[in-house]
Formats: sequence, C-alpha cells, structure tokens
Amino acid sequence: MRSRTLRTVIAATAIALSSAMALTACAGSSTASSGEKVTGGTIVYAHQQEPACVFGGWIEQAYLSYQVLDNLTSLDADHKVVPWLATAWKQTDDGLTWTFTLKKGVKFTDGTPVTAAAVAYNFDYWVKGGNSTAKVWLDGYYKDAKAVDDQTLQVDLSKPYPRLADNLSQGYFGIQSQHALETRTKEQNCEAPIGSGAFIVKKWNRGQDIVLTRNANYTSWPANAKHTGPAYVDEVDWKFVADPTTRVAALQSGQVDAIYDVPAIQWKTLKDGGYQLEKYVTPGRPQQISFNTQKGPFTDEKVRQAFAYSLDRKQIVDTIGQGVIPVEGNGGVSQATPGYSEKAANWYDYDTKKANALLDAAGWSQKNDKGVREKDGKTLSVILPYGAGSIINSDGAAILQGVKEQASKVGFDVQLIPVPQSEFFAGKYSTPDDHDLSVGYWTAVTAGILYINWRPSTADDPNYANSAFYNDPTLAQYILDGNSAATVDAQNASYQKAQDYIAQHALSIGVYDRLSTLAVSTKLKGVWQEHAQGGPTFYDAYLTK
Repeated sequence: MRSRTLRTVIAATAIALSSAMALTACAGSSTASSGEKVTGGTIVYAHQQEPACVFGGWIEQAYLSYQVLDNLTSLDADHKVVPWLATAWKQTDDGLTWTFTLKKGVKFTDGTPVTAAAVAYNFDYWVKGGNSTAKVWLDGYYKDAKAVDDQTLQVDLSKPYPRLADNLSQGYFGIQSQHALETRTKEQNCEAPIGSGAFIVKKWNRGQDIVLTRNANYTSWPANAKHTGPAYVDEVDWKFVADPTTRVAALQSGQVDAIYDVPAIQWKTLKDGGYQLEKYVTPGRPQQISFNTQKGPFTDEKVRQAFAYSLDRKQIVDTIGQGVIPVEGNGGVSQATPGYSEKAANWYDYDTKKANALLDAAGWSQKNDKGVREKDGKTLSVILPYGAGSIINSDGAAILQGVKEQASKVGFDVQLIPVPQSEFFAGKYSTPDDHDLSVGYWTAVTAGILYINWRPSTADDPNYANSAFYNDPTLAQYILDGNSAATVDAQNASYQKAQDYIAQHALSIGVYDRLSTLAVSTKLKGVWQEHAQGGPTFYDAYLTK
C-alpha cells in the first residue's frame, strides 16, 4: 500500500503537469514527420540546469563542453575505448608511461593546430585547477605530460593507472586551445571555450540559452560517430528550462525538439505519444546517502545500520520512479559500473525489527511524544541537506521525502534542507559540523570513482569528495589495489572488496541510480547518448520535414 505522502507527491506532480500543458495548449503526441532530411536548420533543446561555465567539473558542464571540445578517446556502446583525437595509445610494461598518437591536420576553431604540446598543456592546466574533476581523477598518479613530436604525446605517471584511456573519455578531459587559454580572459574561456569540436559557442544569453553554431571545418569526429564531416544542423539552441513540467509541455507543443531529464510520471505518456525516449544509467557513484562518521549520531555504526534497515528503498523508488528509475542498494557504485558488487547492494533489506533493536542497543531506547528517539537529553534529529534542482531533481526530492517518512517510523527525525545551486556549489553544508547525512552522485566510467569518494582526507591532502569524512587504511588499500591492478578482473575484485567494506560498515547506502534521460520529437533524428556520461550527442542529429 502506498503511503499518504508518496500518493500526495504523485498527485501534485500530475496536477502540475496538467496545468502546464493546458497553458501551452500542447498536442498529445509527437507531430508526424515524413522523414525527409532537412539541410541545416536549428535544433531547439531544453536542458534543466545552467552551469556557471561551459567547461568545468560538473556533469552538466561536461554535457555542454562535449559539443565544442574533443577528447583524446571515446567509449563505444560496449564501453570499449575507441579513438578520437588520439588514433592510438600504449603503455610501457611498468605502466608508468603512456604514449598517445594524435590525429593529423586537426585545428582548433581559432585556427591553431591541435598538437601534442597543446594537449600536454591541457593536462597541466587541469591539475593546476582548470578542471576540478579532471584534477581529482589524476591526483596521485599524474606526473607530467610532454610532446615527443607534434603528433606524439607522452604522459608520465608516478604509479600504474591502467584505465587512464577509459577515464580520458569523460567530458572533463576535453581539449582546449592552448593559445586561447593563454591569451583570452578567464571569463571568455568560461563562456566560450575554444576547442576543435563539432560546434562553436556563438552566444550565451545568461538565464536563457546558449547558441551553438556548426564548425564547418570539423575533421576530428570520434570513431563511434554515425557519420563523417561537419554536423548536419546549422545551430543548436541549448535552452535552460528548470521546471520539468514546462519542458514536457514545450516538447508536446512543438516549441522544442528535445528535452533532458524526463519526469518519471510522464515517461509512459511520452512513449505512447510516439516520442523517442533515451535512458542511460550513469556508471559511477549512484544517488546514495553517506553518513557523517566524525560527528553526531552516525559516528555509531549501529545507528548507521539502523537507518539502512529502516528504509524500504524499493517501495519508495518504484512508487516515485514509475518503473523508470532503478532502485540501488550499493552505496559505492551503480549497477551500470564495471566491477559492481551485488553482495554490497543486497547487504541491507527492509527490516524495522532489526532497526529498532540496533537503536535500542545504541542507547536510543526512549521516544518522545512525537515518536522521535531520545538519548541523554538529545533527540535523534538528523540534518540532510541536498542540492535542490542541481544534484537532486524533482523525482529525487520526492524520493527523499519517502526516506524521511520511512525513517521516522523507527524514531529518526530527518530534517530535509533544500539548498539552492549557488549555495550548494559554494560549499554550504559541506563540513562535519553542519550536517549528518549527505546525498549525491558522481559519474564515472570505472569503479575507480571509489578512489575519489573514499580516499582518506588529511590536513596536507584534503579530500572534499569524501562525504562520509571516513579515513580508513584498509578501505583505501582495496581501492588503490584496484586502481593499479594489471587486469580488469583483478581491478574489479579489489573494487568489490571496497564496496563490500562500505556496505558492511554502513558508510554509505544506495538509494537509486542516477539517470540521463532524453525525449525527442519524431522530427529530429540521429540523437544519441554518448557512452561515457550519457549526454546528448547532436553531431549526428538532423531535422526532417
């Protein structure tokens, strides 16, 4: 039986959707198309979030920069590394030196050549802070990069890192013009980075859209592209539409050709209406809840385990997710990640009897008149802030309401605090002193994401991505072993030990898998999701009559 709260959330969402569609007098299905290709034209696309810069360390930036910057490598549908700017690569037997051979004749859109020296400059730029996510992937392994000649790049490492080529396929590793980085202002490179990609940033109307125009001289498509030569369309109008009901209504009314982040409650409606629907479960860290292990009630492992047992995560996610959003039990990595541990995912089932017994054993044996447990004069009130509209979308916020409701049945008082994007990325609620629970994801292409999320944090080498504030040499060694193991099987075996350790000690619990979803009009063809992070690919897309 669905809870009253969850039923209310779904009903409210449905009413809001109906209102939005009525306001725009939208059609119920995608307008029929003859399928005849149109030369040029503009794709109008509605995305939900506007980043501070086109290029950066957030996945929403990677989706954008992927359109204008090329990477050294790409991933195909089988997650095999294939050429992009690099036509070949190899590593030495000791795993400490990588050599990349670059495609000849490629130019950045400012006219300067894509050379090994320019790519080496980008590596140094990333680790010096040019991209925060690229930096944390390379930290502890990257030593230096240098040009052997114009087409040969050498990357030296301090420790073996056999999955380097895989990781370089992520949008955080897009290659920019060295000349542009050295001669233009920070603001110019923020708003319109210069790459060698299929599109060029034409104009950014803050708060509204970014207009991308075709690079007519494009020569460096990845090996898994669907065609060769420049993009088919003239422009992409990348609009920022935060409200999901408005995005759906705009698609149904024909105002936009494609939308991102399809609300689960509208999935079947759009599918029945003939729209192309795409869903990508992002590998890496899922939408999980990690526990503050330094301060507050969750320093006690029994209390962490009790919280895990108190949740029927499948019921919550299936109710809100409508069969679209996958439930996830693994707090380390999502089910789409190579080296996934089913054992970790199934560690905690829904068992309020166990939850209550653990809380009693931990000394939280009394309840006040509101049903909240008490100990030594303190209530079991825990703070759970979340990035509203940035890290957590509307479906995710509804799921967190379900978490709050279910945890309350065993005596937790979960205080949900929605944090605006500007405050969230400025670091609000990021220290052990200001919250008890943390929710969020981190996309990746391998289980090596565990290194970023669980590397011990020290005064000399802080790890701000360690949201559990948990420093443990055993866990760290499992992950380090996985990062440097010579074979994929050996890597995954070590990563699985790490996932099981995280589950055993209830350091983090999975809730649901992060999705990248698209809904596309029948008038727009050739749209697909790139395979590193699930972002929309418009290089192969074309409009039809």
